[in-house]
Amino acid sequence: MHVTAVGWALTIGLVVVLLTVDLVLATIRPHAVGYAEAAAWSAFYIAVAVGFGLILAGLSGWGPATQFLTGYLVEKSLSVDNLFVFVLIMATFAVPAEHQQRVLTAGIVLALALRAVFIALGATLLSLLSFMFALFGLLLIWTAIRLFRHRDADPDIGASPVVRVARRVLPVGAEYDGGRLISTAGGRRVVTPLFIVLLAIGSTDIMFALDSIPAVFGITDSAYLVFAANAFALLGLRALFFLVSGLLDRLVYLSAGLAVILALIGLKLIAHWAHGLIPAIPEISTLWSLAAIAVVLAVTTAASLIRSRRDPAARAHAGAVLGTPEQRPDRPGHGPGDPNRAPD
Repeated sequence: MHVTAVGWALTIGLVVVLLTVDLVLATIRPHAVGYAEAAAWSAFYIAVAVGFGLILAGLSGWGPATQFLTGYLVEKSLSVDNLFVFVLIMATFAVPAEHQQRVLTAGIVLALALRAVFIALGATLLSLLSFMFALFGLLLIWTAIRLFRHRDADPDIGASPVVRVARRVLPVGAEYDGGRLISTAGGRRVVTPLFIVLLAIGSTDIMFALDSIPAVFGITDSAYLVFAANAFALLGLRALFFLVSGLLDRLVYLSAGLAVILALIGLKLIAHWAHGLIPAIPEISTLWSLAAIAVVLAVTTAASLIRSRRDPAARAHAGAVLGTPEQRPDRPGHGPGDPNRAPD
C-alpha cells in the first residue's frame, strides 16, 4: 500500500488535533469523569476509527481497510490490559480522581511517541531482514506463554527499575500539590508523587510497545496502517479507562484470552516468514485472523462474566510478562496504596 506524504500529513494532523482536544480537556478542566461522559467519548473515538476505516476502504479498497480494522481490534484489546496496569498505578500511588485525566493523557501522548519510534524501527528491520518476521513471531509466542503462566498475577509497580532509581536519586514529596510535578516541602524543592506516577506509566508504555508493535505487524506490514491502528486505539484510552475501570475486575479470563491472541499472531508471523522460504506452506489470511480474534474476545468476555456471576469473589489480574509477578491483595478499588511506600 502506497501512502503519499499528504496522506501521512493528514492522518498525523487528525491524530494531533484529537490528542490536543484530549489534553485540553484533561488540563484546563480537571474533574472526576462520570460514566455518561466516558461512554460518549468512547463512542466518539470508536466512530472516528470506523469512519477512518470506511474512508480507507473507499480510497484503497477493503484489503487495507480490513487490515486496519483488524489491527485496531488487536490494539484495542491489548489496550484493555494496559488499563489494568494504569489502574494499578493509580491505586498504588493514590492519584486523586481529578488528576487521573491528566496522567492518562500524558501517558497516551508518551505511548504514541514511543510507538512511532518502534514502528519506524520495526518497519526498517522487516524490510531489510526477512527473518525478523520469525523473530517477532517468537517474541509474541514467548510473551503469550509468560502472560498465560502469570495470568493470575499483577506486575509489581513498586519494583520498576525506573521508579526505584527515581526514589533513590530524587527528593520525593509526600503530598500531591494540585497538578504540579515539582513542589516545595521543608524549604527544599521536591518532585511530587505525580512525577513518579508519570515515570511509572512511561516505563510501562515501553513494555506495552514491545508487545503491541510486533502484534500489529503480524496483521499488516504497512507502517502507515500499523501507526493508524495504534494511534486510533490509543486515542480512546482515556475515555475507556473511566468507562470500564469499574468492570475490569470482572474480566477474569482477559489475560488468558490475550495470551491466545498473541500466540495466534505469532504463528501468523512465523507462517508468513516460512511461506517466503517454502511457498507450499500456507499463510494465515487477515480475514481468518480477524475472525479468530473476534471469537477469542467474545468467548473470553462471556466466560469472564459467567465466572464473575457464579463466583463474585473472583478478580481479574493484568498478568505479569516482565519483572517479578506479584499477587496484590489490595486490588484497585479496594483501597489506595501509600504513594511513597518503599519497594517490596
